[in-house]
Amino acid sequence: MRHLLVVLTALILATAAQASTIYYGARVGMELTIVKKTGIGSTHASILAKHDRQKAGVYCREYGHDFSKDCIDAEMKSPLHFEITANCKTGKFTTFYGASMLFQGRNKGTDVTTDYLITSID
Repeated sequence: MRHLLVVLTALILATAAQASTIYYGARVGMELTIVKKTGIGSTHASILAKHDRQKAGVYCREYGHDFSKDCIDAEMKSPLHFEITANCKTGKFTTFYGASMLFQGRNKGTDVTTDYLITSID
């Protein structure tokens, strides 16, 4: 369930203050800088992103309470895929963690308490 929320956050929520970033997780500082967006809304949508030391530092300080360079170095080595892709017509997409998912739209009266239904298709 946590991975579904992370994926939804990564694909839908770009920060309001800086439209040039995208979250890859639910914790403070788990944010990437968008390098390129192509085909948004199409069958071949893609977002290319990169990690940066400043955001890794925010994660270390604010979430991990670790002010060391070692923490930032470790976060910069997180095993992420820096390109996410989607078929916006079918709802299939990939995550920054390499998972394949299916966006099924708004949650309409299921026992799940999320706003959207997303399932793993790996």
